[in-house]
Amino acid sequence: MERDVMEFDVLIVGGGPAGLAAAIRLKQLNAELNVCLIEKGSEIGAHILSGAIMDPQALTELLPDWQAQGAPLDTPVTEDRFVFLSAAGSFQVPGFMLPECFQNHGNYIISLGNVCRWLGQQAEALGVEIYPGFAGAGVLYNDDGSVKGVVTGDMGVGKDGQPGPAFQPGMELHAKYTLFAEGCRGHLGKQLEQKFNLRNGADPQVYGIGIKELWEIQPDKHVKGMAMHTAGWPLPNDTYGGSFCYHYGDNLVSIGYVVGLGYSNPHLSPFEEFQRYKTHPQIRAMLEGGKRISYGARAISAGGLQALPKLIFPGGALLGDDAGFLNVSRIKGSHAALKSGMMAAEAVADALAAGRSADELTSYPQKFRESWLYEELHRARNFKPWMSKGLYMGTLMVGLDQVVFRGKAPWTLHHTADHLKLKKAAECAPIDYPKPDGVISFDRLSSVFLSNTNHEEDEPCHLQLKDPAVPMKINLPLYDAPEQRYCPAGVYEVLKDDTGNPRLQINAQNCLHCKTCDIKDPTQNINWMVPQGGEGPVYPGM
Repeated sequence: MERDVMEFDVLIVGGGPAGLAAAIRLKQLNAELNVCLIEKGSEIGAHILSGAIMDPQALTELLPDWQAQGAPLDTPVTEDRFVFLSAAGSFQVPGFMLPECFQNHGNYIISLGNVCRWLGQQAEALGVEIYPGFAGAGVLYNDDGSVKGVVTGDMGVGKDGQPGPAFQPGMELHAKYTLFAEGCRGHLGKQLEQKFNLRNGADPQVYGIGIKELWEIQPDKHVKGMAMHTAGWPLPNDTYGGSFCYHYGDNLVSIGYVVGLGYSNPHLSPFEEFQRYKTHPQIRAMLEGGKRISYGARAISAGGLQALPKLIFPGGALLGDDAGFLNVSRIKGSHAALKSGMMAAEAVADALAAGRSADELTSYPQKFRESWLYEELHRARNFKPWMSKGLYMGTLMVGLDQVVFRGKAPWTLHHTADHLKLKKAAECAPIDYPKPDGVISFDRLSSVFLSNTNHEEDEPCHLQLKDPAVPMKINLPLYDAPEQRYCPAGVYEVLKDDTGNPRLQINAQNCLHCKTCDIKDPTQNINWMVPQGGEGPVYPGM
């Protein structure tokens, strides 16, 4: 079909911190550059979800006057707590025993969505063209195989795959360089890794799922600036994970749970573990009398330095969590995303100034190798592998690695892909989760409602099964259909058909775009595709 074509010097796919930092840095370096950024959410920040505590180092490098410009970093961390939970009790680690990675002096509790909205305003003021509601559906290539740009998704396609009465074809966006900053498990980034063999020599990426709620609590229970993390209950000791609880703003609490997607028991439900965690006496006491405002979930790239792919390919580069720039030991990625975007932008600006286009931006990985970010990720590289060996062993070895060796141990541990770690259901004990009380703990559907998620009902399902028979032939008998439990939004249900046989129903309209199904499915049969632009959650202040 005929598509409209737009040409740019630089195209950026994704309006998170990495993409926005790249756009801003490009215009700082050369105001004449024609820079376009597309974002699949309905607005900048709509799909952004993070804990979040921000280290302002990269932001200060990008915009030194961010405080004077009104950046929404207004709650400095004033107290760190790390607590080991048991079913009824707790033990707080003394402050002097906290590893450096859990110390947040000089950092800020933020809404990353609001920070991105502010960054978007800074980018537009510099002349960046920002188009929210446009999803990058496919990569375009030049005749020589280099990346030419992307095509945005068609709008108004019916469930049958045919154009409807409101059909609008997507546009071709061409650029001399295209930067991919889609976030964790980027749909296009995954394709680029395969096409250009970017993972040759790298560990498989490993992930966690972060499930978050925003609460407004009673003023007398609010400790503004307090950052608390927990480990232990309710997860079994052999399963990686823990909680975060950040007090900021006007009586707001950002509370959530992270579960490593390398867990082995297919009966485990990260969503239910989070709901159960909130019933702990210490957590319940804090939340009682408060109001849950919002809910969301997002996968997290947790593989660290050894799981980073090759960052560049002819015509473009991977930025931020599209590559895996997250320091899992610090539970922080926004500063790393900002820094990666800045380094890629500098490499692009240098290439364009030299009259080059559509080649490999070799100075980008070189800049990374010489940066403070590389040093930081190198220190943290063994945290996730050690903690994946269990709470007690992991805590002991992380203490040795981070306190004794200060991250410079003469070894690097490696990863196994998450989907390979799931055991058969018959080998694992079922888990009896308590029913939600509707006050502190909740069900999936009432939670999804608070995410403001919306997808058109009459459109193709963006959760594609490579083989439609696999869920009932393999996943159900062998793993008790784990997609029912690892999805935090109730997208996957096993129902009975008219003859009484089980069938998989996909409620794609509930999808939070967390990408967990694309990661954890044991047969790798689910492929997450972008739906129409502008669809999905609309997170307020997440």
